Amino acid sequence: MIDITLTQLEYIIAVDTYRHFVTAADACFVTQPTLSMQIKKLEDTLGEIVFDRSKQPIVPTDIGKKIIAQARIIVAEGNKLEEVVKENALDVSGELFIGIIPSLAPYLLPLFMGTFSKLYPLVKVNIVELVSEEIMDQLKKDILDVGILVTPLHEPGIIEQPLFYEKMVLYVHKEHPLSKKKILHAADIATPDLWLLSKGHCFRSQVLNLCSYQHAVKSQLPFTYESGSLETLKRFVEKEGGFTLLPELASYDIRKDGAAKIKQFEKTPLREVSLVYTRNYSKKRLLSKLEEEIKKSIPKALLTADRGSIVDWR
Repeated sequence: MIDITLTQLEYIIAVDTYRHFVTAADACFVTQPTLSMQIKKLEDTLGEIVFDRSKQPIVPTDIGKKIIAQARIIVAEGNKLEEVVKENALDVSGELFIGIIPSLAPYLLPLFMGTFSKLYPLVKVNIVELVSEEIMDQLKKDILDVGILVTPLHEPGIIEQPLFYEKMVLYVHKEHPLSKKKILHAADIATPDLWLLSKGHCFRSQVLNLCSYQHAVKSQLPFTYESGSLETLKRFVEKEGGFTLLPELASYDIRKDGAAKIKQFEKTPLREVSLVYTRNYSKKRLLSKLEEEIKKSIPKALLTADRGSIVDWR
């Protein structure tokens, strides 16, 4: 029987995640010599080299990739023992690392996080805003426990648990021709007056997929600006004209007497928002409580997809 420890497996996972021995040691709360010694001991036990130390950043060898992949499974299964004990306890406790996309965070988090924290004071929640691709990468590396983002992802090894469905609506300046149209179609927004989020944001991709617009015509906006913030785009529509698209939650605070207004599409486009996690996810009880509180905080109309058609972003 091979004599290896969970700690050694955690160390090689950390080095694979950070691709740097010192950073990995800091993340594991050990000294770099201790981490290096344990990894060398594991390599000697297995008779295989896990990392190619001649390259910077450090990369796994071919056999090392397979060893690390199995190590992630073993460590995840080991963590389930702790979760089994916690699920048997009366108190809900533990730690959650959540990634959420920027086009959701300012509108969704205030709806449920305060209540969730009061209901489960023994749960330490750590939240970071990241774009979807970064969330998926960190889920696979076990840096994050769960992501809140737009699906479907069509991503192997990722489980999607749909939460709600937001309408995609038009936010248009009152003097723009689209504000006067009685019936709005997706093709109507394929014009140079469209303010967009910057590349990497899934909502940008959804907007482009919806209207099949690829900037073939020179922009007629007063200047070119791609933002990571929906709030910035809203302000530009109000001050500079043109229009943008918003997810439904981001439209709830729009003033009806402002310089711009919300318009609906004849055929309602939807974005599906889900909890996503890996197949090795072990914190199922915490995940269940998180899902429950999010759904309680959302208007009931958003909980079903029968109001329109889901727009892909990948």
